[in-house]
Amino acid sequence: MISIQQFAFNPYRENTYVLFDETLECVIIDPGMYDAEEQNRLVRFIKENKLKPVLLLNTHCHIDHVLGNKFVFDNWSLRPQFHPGELPILHAVPGYAPQMGFHYELSPEPEVFLGESGTIKFGHSQLEIIFAPGHSPAHLCFYAAADNFLIGGDVLFYTSIGRTDLPGGNHSQLIRSIRNNLFILPDDCSVYPGHGQSTTIGFEKQHNPFLQS
Repeated sequence: MISIQQFAFNPYRENTYVLFDETLECVIIDPGMYDAEEQNRLVRFIKENKLKPVLLLNTHCHIDHVLGNKFVFDNWSLRPQFHPGELPILHAVPGYAPQMGFHYELSPEPEVFLGESGTIKFGHSQLEIIFAPGHSPAHLCFYAAADNFLIGGDVLFYTSIGRTDLPGGNHSQLIRSIRNNLFILPDDCSVYPGHGQSTTIGFEKQHNPFLQS
């Protein structure tokens, strides 16, 4: 069984997730910690629970989801893994970070890229990769079938969807991704998004104003 720890980091209140199972191996997803206090919160949780970070995953590479990549690499020697279609998004971050008032420490680049499908294994657990572009060009979600939850990044939110006005965004593509790739999951699947509160697939099918046909 996978346990989930959620942190809301940086001025965008981005949700960073730590997933771990009984082996105490853990996966860090979208590390958004920005200042020393946020970095310390993550380290303290990992140390207090005796976790061993083995993977760093990015759903996509907008600045608020990669601010902590360098910190994770420096502390646990983990390079991020994400879809290669997100590399241009990562490469753009140093150019706009100062204009947004961010001190950005350059993220390392992957040695291993993720595809549009497949599985990611850690401990006794695995995550299925779901390709869901639209908010960004090659956005991935991670589905834990055994525990019936989705780490959804900035695709589907509680009664909302990801913005599509950033470079590489595409509104119609995002809607297709949600309908074709996420709404096929069980209605009671919990969705842990990149911002805000969790929701379920079934609730969003019924109540999300952006997805009512």
